[in-house]
Amino acid sequence: MSDEGFASIILDVDSTLCGLEGIDWLAERRGGDTGARVAELTDRAMRGDIALDAVYGERLALVHPSRDEIAALADAYAAAIAPHAAYTILRLRAAGKRVVLVSGGVREAILPVAERLGIPSSDVRAVSVRFDGEGAYAGFDTTSPLATATGKRNVAESLALPRRILAVGDGATDLAMRPAVDAFAAYTGFVRREAVVNSADVVLASFDQLMELVLA
Repeated sequence: MSDEGFASIILDVDSTLCGLEGIDWLAERRGGDTGARVAELTDRAMRGDIALDAVYGERLALVHPSRDEIAALADAYAAAIAPHAAYTILRLRAAGKRVVLVSGGVREAILPVAERLGIPSSDVRAVSVRFDGEGAYAGFDTTSPLATATGKRNVAESLALPRRILAVGDGATDLAMRPAVDAFAAYTGFVRREAVVNSADVVLASFDQLMELVLA
């Protein structure tokens, strides 16, 4: 990897910026075997064993999250922000670095976290969900590339960010960004997936290490 600095950082959210998988968190509240089923699908997709396309809608259909549950998930994300992540993002943005969140998670749950971290909503890419008049789940944005296995690459290419760009994430869908950025960092602070680690340019176990890498 080149020693030149990075001007832009693309951050994954689930199991990277925050120590949980949003859809799994929601599924656990359904009882029965829903939590285990959804967690299995998430893990297989993040390891690259199955395409995210094949399970994205299925997981949401199993969970059927309400508007109130998505609001609760936003609180859970906020409580699970990685150690020193808030300070690191503050430092990076103060240094003129562009920080963008790109996630296959629910946009309505991620936006409050972005606001807390000082990241504008225009720099958040995630999948929107819909609710009916009573706040019940009514579907998701099926046109979003982020509901697919390689969609993060498409989003990264569309952002027109200042170069050089560092993408940071824990899963196979994050690794898919590698051709569209200058370097990919596998984040292992919450979960370590060997297939992702082995294909990464650098491995980061903490946001302190991310700050050192970008600001060195």
